[in-house]
Amino acid sequence: MDWLHNLLLSIFAFPVKWLVKVNSIPTDIENELGIDKDRPIIYLLRTHSITDQLALKMSTKKVGLPNPTKKIVIGNEEHSASVFLEQPQSVIGRKIKGTKIAADLTQLFKLHKENTDVDLQIVPVTVFWGRAPGRKSNGLADLLADKASPSWLRKFFIVLFLGRDNFVSYSKAVSSRAMTQLPGTEAEIAHKLIRLAGTHFHRKRQAFNGPMLLEKQELYNSILGSVAVINAINEESRQKKIPLAKAKANAKSYINEIAADYREGLIRFGDRVLTRIWNKIYDGIEVGHADKVRKLAQNGHEIIYVPCHRSHMDYLLLTYAIYHQGLVTPHIAAGINLNFWPVGGIFRRGGAFFLRRSFAGNKLYTSVFREYLELLFNKGYSVKYYAEGGRSRTGRLLPPKTGMLAMTLQAMIKGVNRPVSIVPVYIGYEHVMEVGSYLKELKGNTKKKESVFGLFSVVRKLKNYGHGFLNFGEPIQLNNFLDMQVPNWRDAQNNDVDRKPSWLTPTVNILANQVMVRINQTAAISGMSLCALCLLSAKKTAMGQKELEQAVDDYLHLLKLSPYSELVSLPKKNGQEIVEQTLKLGKMNVSEDSFGKIISLEQRNAVTLTYYRNNILHLFAIPGLIAAIVFAHNGLGKTKLLDLIMRLYPMLQREWFLYMSAEQAKDYVESLIDSMLEMGMIVHVGRKLAPAHPTAPSFYSLWLLNRCVQETLQRYALVLSLLAKEKKMSRAALERQSAKFAERLSSLHGISSPEFFDKNVLATFVNALKENDLLADSDDGQLQHSEASETLRQDIIALIAPEIAQRLEKLYALQN
Repeated sequence: MDWLHNLLLSIFAFPVKWLVKVNSIPTDIENELGIDKDRPIIYLLRTHSITDQLALKMSTKKVGLPNPTKKIVIGNEEHSASVFLEQPQSVIGRKIKGTKIAADLTQLFKLHKENTDVDLQIVPVTVFWGRAPGRKSNGLADLLADKASPSWLRKFFIVLFLGRDNFVSYSKAVSSRAMTQLPGTEAEIAHKLIRLAGTHFHRKRQAFNGPMLLEKQELYNSILGSVAVINAINEESRQKKIPLAKAKANAKSYINEIAADYREGLIRFGDRVLTRIWNKIYDGIEVGHADKVRKLAQNGHEIIYVPCHRSHMDYLLLTYAIYHQGLVTPHIAAGINLNFWPVGGIFRRGGAFFLRRSFAGNKLYTSVFREYLELLFNKGYSVKYYAEGGRSRTGRLLPPKTGMLAMTLQAMIKGVNRPVSIVPVYIGYEHVMEVGSYLKELKGNTKKKESVFGLFSVVRKLKNYGHGFLNFGEPIQLNNFLDMQVPNWRDAQNNDVDRKPSWLTPTVNILANQVMVRINQTAAISGMSLCALCLLSAKKTAMGQKELEQAVDDYLHLLKLSPYSELVSLPKKNGQEIVEQTLKLGKMNVSEDSFGKIISLEQRNAVTLTYYRNNILHLFAIPGLIAAIVFAHNGLGKTKLLDLIMRLYPMLQREWFLYMSAEQAKDYVESLIDSMLEMGMIVHVGRKLAPAHPTAPSFYSLWLLNRCVQETLQRYALVLSLLAKEKKMSRAALERQSAKFAERLSSLHGISSPEFFDKNVLATFVNALKENDLLADSDDGQLQHSEASETLRQDIIALIAPEIAQRLEKLYALQN
């Protein structure tokens, strides 16, 4: 019957070509799955379907794999390149017939006895049509739901209506040679592989489509029937002196206010719209390390995505990327400010659930929200929320808000049925549409309330935004995390559900910090952020184009020689290509004289570009500190250099969410020193390390590195000098006065970074001083200057420009 099968493939090839748009997962088959395109491949599919095979054929052509419809030669015999577990359902009955796969695999394994050099790659392939999760109640839409092995009639309508939402998902290859090493006959080994394949395909479908949708009544019953909410309803009735029915109605209204109303059809429609938008405004969306998340989903983990928050685009970009990586789109925690017509309803149907900015002691609302979140976890829905609480106005990570993380751990304590993993996510852009409004807010303007008119304004401004970047970070498996932090945490499961364990708050704080450092650990360097780093470090924010290209090349080379993290993604282009591509975004001025092109920034653009520089400044904090020290001391021994860096490292670590321990940081510094010596940035002068000669090719790049950390060091010097002058201050007064002096210093010295005098940034430094016992507490609870803080102040004063140090002394003299 092969002739009939081939005839049908030929007949259906043309209509399928026009009806079907294939998405291959993953796109990098060789690196992610280890599949060798030059070795023979047998494709293992679940259903013997013509359309599945044609979709697979289209996909293999895109990713460069062998044609699945052709024969392959094994031991001088021709064999089909595809094998199948099942036949499609019959049109009338529901019975699914088997195939001759057992005989085919048995024959293949027998070939190994006759041909010892044969090693086939058996690649499981799952073909999906649409992404519809199951429902408990049947409806007309279920006719189009992609069941495991639908009949040819159902498949006709599935391809007709869902052909543009086809996903071909490859899995790691199984070595036929390795299989033959297992105990048993060839037939027994074949049956073992068939059983494993059946389980694999079932898990793959669950991970791809997600859990069954919640019906409204089931949602009400689950939340309103929980012990915590019943107790909260009783307390609401008692405290407000209202009937129980009224208190229960209040709880139900909170559910309606909070809960998502997920519609898979809207997700598919949104995919089409967003694809058009991304193609219009972005040159590309680069996604990294999705394999880590796919592995979690395949292993049945509850996945919680915790991204940084740069823009309202984050909501759309992350969901879009997750969808195209073959993962279940998450339910998204969104601020109640986004629940305005018509966006609120659209977001709610896209999986958004809304929370108030403050729960303000409302115990009933708090209980309802916690139960809803726990219900999502227990039902297996992936969830996304932002640890920072709001969008960053400066481009650097904000100190985390711990509310959602605390509720996640409380749900764990009550008992979630699946392993739970938090996935930190780094998001970056070469253009953030809200940057202009962020700068106004930093200057004291009131944040504008979101509205439909603001939405139209944003849509009207859509233009070339360069590249978008999204990297999935190293997951945090919460069971393992709690086992390490609180070995007896499971004891709390038997306690009162409303009681908060004493260890919860400090543990949540540690978890929140880990999430933030892992976000920064997986940063993506863009052309815009790298060019901004260089130009903002240059005097008068101007550089020759060749100088800029050289600096970009030097920094990329340094990060390749001594990677901050293996998860950081670097541009694949060279300095010249990066600069030329970045100039097209129109944020830099280009002029020319007889010596060549000059790239410069106007004051307004200089302030804007600090946002993009701050996205990656943490990657250059330690290299910059090395540069600042060797310039300031004009040569010092390696041991002294290491000692000074390690005294300053705890402050940098706290401010920039650096992931390395002190020991790891020390090793990293030594690696950087070796790399900078190799590149000629620094040189040996006797037994000392010194800057390269000013005529050396990499001297200017080293000088720019020194400049990129100067604002951070100046801010540290400012706070410590103020405390040294006053001897003793309240924390509030120290932060307030430091912000006041920092703003003046910014005006006098042309410092363009709005965060230079941001109170949150200054507060982070004060926290770091206290945590590292560099400030003493006076008897009246104030912060007190100490010998340790004076030593640190002297170390830092030596690293900043003399004119800044002198200016600080004058400012404090004026104050007195």
